Amino acid sequence: MIAAASPAEGPQVLVQLSDCHLLADPAGRLRDIDVLANLHAVTAQIQQDGWRAQAILATGDIAHDGSQQAYGHFQQALAPLKTQVRVLPGNRDDGATMHDTLGTWCDPILDLGRHWRVVMLDSTVRAARHGRLSGQQFALLDQAVAEAGDRHILVAMHHNPVVDIGPVPDPAMLENARIMLTHLTAWRQARVLVWGHTHRAYDCRVDNMRLLAAPATSFQYAVADGRYVVDAVAAGYRWLKLYDDGSISTGVSRVA
Repeated sequence: MIAAASPAEGPQVLVQLSDCHLLADPAGRLRDIDVLANLHAVTAQIQQDGWRAQAILATGDIAHDGSQQAYGHFQQALAPLKTQVRVLPGNRDDGATMHDTLGTWCDPILDLGRHWRVVMLDSTVRAARHGRLSGQQFALLDQAVAEAGDRHILVAMHHNPVVDIGPVPDPAMLENARIMLTHLTAWRQARVLVWGHTHRAYDCRVDNMRLLAAPATSFQYAVADGRYVVDAVAAGYRWLKLYDDGSISTGVSRVA
């Protein structure tokens, strides 16, 4: 008798938020933008778009001032989405305060269904804007992939591993990006690498991987005359559908 094949699960839905830059003052503004109001607008847009995500992934700079109050605002803003959340630190975050306030949301490994594993890496360098992955983080990645079995791997971090807009140098990107990409593409299960930090969306492919960045929930950046400037485009988020066979579909949605 031939055993029946296991039924397909259907795609796992993941929503990526990034660069909220929240402040202790709930009415605080950056670049003349009410950053907490923008985050609430983005979470409302997620609900309006009809996503019932298996997880929310926040890729750093949740707090601009590293305050406990800012992380509390973040918790409250995400509560209506009623799903599990994972976060990683950005260069503006206070890692210890973030862990103390958000607790298990900071766990670095999350399995979605039977076929996907999410690995969250800390690319921050103390008191610096640029990023670097330490030996400890590479070891975390290697162990997480080795123990994943036949699961597909999505890796998340804060800093961008590529210059994502024109020929403008980016001294704030991931310092050891070439090593990271070489290391990650050696794992054939690695399918997706996502990040924040740049305050704009990005999408490309390297070898076996899709490389993706999410827009900020706060304010966006563009390049004009060789300089980074605030872009008038609306705040938003990235959605991903992760399929059993390792393929994905993804897009960006912005508040109206």
